Amino acid sequence: MTKESLTASWKLLVLRGLIGVVFGIVAMAWPQQTIVVVVVLWGVWALVDGIGLAANAFTEGLGRGQRMLLLGMAAVALVVAFLAFTRPGMAAAALTWVLGIWLLVRGVFELVGALGTVQVAPRWLLVLGALLDIALGWIFIANPGRAVVGIVWLLGVIAVAWGVVFLVLGLIVRRKAAELPDAVSA
Repeated sequence: MTKESLTASWKLLVLRGLIGVVFGIVAMAWPQQTIVVVVVLWGVWALVDGIGLAANAFTEGLGRGQRMLLLGMAAVALVVAFLAFTRPGMAAAALTWVLGIWLLVRGVFELVGALGTVQVAPRWLLVLGALLDIALGWIFIANPGRAVVGIVWLLGVIAVAWGVVFLVLGLIVRRKAAELPDAVSA
């Protein structure tokens, strides 16, 4: 690597780190507002997905069943987008419910698998993972409002941690770049 490329690299790493730290702090300082932003972004994704699904429903070569399935999925995505834009609190709670149900179902299947006959990992570790999924699922379903705030806090902590990692990495690369000789002009 050249000194110029390392210089550009460390600057980008530091920028990524600063953005991560700032995002994490903002997410933890204003969790309700962060939830709204995340839900609206989810709504944008659902809107684009719904439009794409609707467009795909009218491609050639699809049978009636496939076309109806795509149109049904498009309708659901568009309703989700509408709710995310107009009722972000309700959409966040619904998303937390879905996540909770998914964790419960996943935990039950993991528990059944952990109690099965063939094991690659220690059985107690698999059972512990399954019970953790079941507990988190139950917490999310029992109180979706607090659970979504907890998710935002966790997201904030992770963003700050990764931001610090990128900052440190950027400073290490900066030091390495300073140790390299300048490029020789021809």
